[in-house]
Amino acid sequence: MSPALLPIIIGVDGGGTRCRVRIRDERGHCLGESEGGASNVHSNITAALLEIRSTIHKALSEAGLDETVCENAALGLGLAGVMARDDGASVRDAFSTFKQVFVESDAIAACIGAHAGQDGGLVIAGTGSAGALRIKGQSIGIGGRGFRIGDDGSAARIGWDALRQALLAADDLKPSSPLTRALMKRFSDDPRAVTHWASDAKGGDYGALAPLVFEYAAQGDPVALPLIKMAARSILDLHAALERRGAERVALVGGLSEPLRPWIALEGPDPF
Repeated sequence: MSPALLPIIIGVDGGGTRCRVRIRDERGHCLGESEGGASNVHSNITAALLEIRSTIHKALSEAGLDETVCENAALGLGLAGVMARDDGASVRDAFSTFKQVFVESDAIAACIGAHAGQDGGLVIAGTGSAGALRIKGQSIGIGGRGFRIGDDGSAARIGWDALRQALLAADDLKPSSPLTRALMKRFSDDPRAVTHWASDAKGGDYGALAPLVFEYAAQGDPVALPLIKMAARSILDLHAALERRGAERVALVGGLSEPLRPWIALEGPDPF
């Protein structure tokens, strides 16, 4: 069979921090994979689509394939920021050269994978946060509204909340702490620099501050500690919401899942 007719499956995991692509043949053998930057279609769909396309191209190159294989390829995308039908339609239109295109939120896609297609729930704790449930063939998403109005328990939200507390302390509106001083030091102790940075900051930018909050929380910092405890409680709230909707088992995934586990255990029995 010629390369142009080779049946392949391309999977895309597009998150708020990075995009990952893997290509497999019809037997499931991995042909190539690659990694790119942020690809949250809610934050900036134009930039996200460009990043996804570029990462697919790199994976095809690694596999020794050219763009002509797309005519006979199935493309599956699990993307952060897919919140409405219009989001999925826009993505499908952008990849119309593919034989088949399937678009889901990253939460739903991860839920399907976590339970091997069976019923179950899933909580994502990464740059963003969300819950997902697959039950009796139906998909339900919870949360995942973006860190400015939601995504409690996520790295982006932790970083956003911490930086806000640092500004309040810098303006002498709230007590300072080692964490707030460390955050302000990153901006040369200039609140105006923070405001300028925040005008263009994305979820991944705020999420990059989360490790510092965890570090200071472990030392008992009076600002960091309640922020991390609140994040752990928010993840447990997502779990409880999924249970109320019928989830009998719930998995926890995402880059923040392991750092949060000790704090979740402090809130009570780990339900994941």
